[in-house]
Amino acid sequence: MNTLGTFIEPDTIRFERLLPGPIERVWAYLTESDKKGKWLAAGDVEPRVGGKVELHFLHSDLSDHDDPIPWKHRDMEKGHSSFGRVTRWEPPHLLSYTWGEANGEESEVTFELEPDGDQVKLVLTHRRLGDDRNVHISVAAGWHTHLGILSDRLNGHAPQGFWKVHTELEQVYTDQIIK
Repeated sequence: MNTLGTFIEPDTIRFERLLPGPIERVWAYLTESDKKGKWLAAGDVEPRVGGKVELHFLHSDLSDHDDPIPWKHRDMEKGHSSFGRVTRWEPPHLLSYTWGEANGEESEVTFELEPDGDQVKLVLTHRRLGDDRNVHISVAAGWHTHLGILSDRLNGHAPQGFWKVHTELEQVYTDQIIK
C-alpha cells in the first residue's frame, strides 16, 4: 500500500494502512480514550450517531523522545483540543465524525476497517478540507505521522517523536502537492 496520503478530490485526502489485528483491537485504538491518546489524542467518543467526540492533543506524550515543537506550531505546545460529532457508528468496521466543529471549519474524518488475514486494512478519509494548500500539507503530514505512531503502537515498537517526523513529512507533502 502506498504510504503517502492521496488527494482523491481537491479537498479530500485518503490513507490506507495494513495493521496487525484483530479488528476489535484496532477499533479500540480508534474509540477508547486511553488507547487513542497513545497515537492521536485522548478524549471520549460517545458510541452512537450524534455522540460527542473529544480530541485532546498533546503531541509530546505520543513518544518517549525529547522532541521539541517547531516554532510555527508553538501554539500547540501545551496541547490543543478539538470537538466533533459522530456521523456514522458501525462497530467494528466504520467510524465517521466531524472535525473542528468549534472553529467553524468543520471537516469529516472516516475510518474504515476490514479484516485482511491476520491484519486489518484501515482506510482513513478526511473530507471537506477546503482549498488552502497549507492546510492540505499540514493535514497530510499530521495524519501520516499519527498513523505511523498507531502502526508502531500496534506492532509493539517505540514511535519516533511526532514533531520530528511531522516536519520531515511536511516537506514531502509540500513537494507532492501541486501549487
